[in-house]
Amino acid sequence: MTHKLAVANLNAYYGQAHILFDVAFTVAPGEVVALLGRNGAGKSTTFLSIMAMVERRSGTVLFEGDDVSRLPTYAIARRGLGFVPENRRIFADLTVEENLMVGRQAPRPGAPGWTPETLFTLFPNLAEMRKRPGGRMSGGEQQMLTIARTLMGNPSLVLLDEPSEGLAPKIVEQMAAAILTMKREGLAIVLSEQNLHFARLISDRAVILEKGRVRFSGSLAELEARPDIRDAYLAV
Repeated sequence: MTHKLAVANLNAYYGQAHILFDVAFTVAPGEVVALLGRNGAGKSTTFLSIMAMVERRSGTVLFEGDDVSRLPTYAIARRGLGFVPENRRIFADLTVEENLMVGRQAPRPGAPGWTPETLFTLFPNLAEMRKRPGGRMSGGEQQMLTIARTLMGNPSLVLLDEPSEGLAPKIVEQMAAAILTMKREGLAIVLSEQNLHFARLISDRAVILEKGRVRFSGSLAELEARPDIRDAYLAV
């Protein structure tokens, strides 16, 4: 298997509005790919389309060599493709430990195995609040909990939607360290980001979206050598 994930000719629609136009990219096992672009570029819609969570889509999504394009969301997740949404969606009345148990799936071959204790090592902040309800946590702590809950499903690839958005600089540093640890464990990751500095810290390659179309795909070194691309599609 060359690619953990291969997306080709992905189109998405909300009602009559055409949002994604033939989006294509690949992710190798253990690779971190950053999906970059301004607000409204189509990053979140790309993730929702991969997970079969949009009203209408077309194209091909291959996960671990199998075509999952026509599967429902729950079946895609059960195959080991994890999704951390931008709006977190934790259970506010459940404790940290209970939130983690909600995401639990059996270990799967070829994927890192996670337990509450290994996740408390990955996110020490959560270890200090095991019994705290999710609704009584800060935004950064909730973001950590959402990622940890997804990892309890023992995925082999995770889609992280805007993991650094709205977080304090110290929490962003902790998040970057956690993602690098996840990568070292062999987890493949696609993250959507507006923060190019954050993407530089953790990513192998970048894909830039603008108005639902891929405008650049290459290594971070290649992107660094193209200030014209950065200015055109990433500058505020």
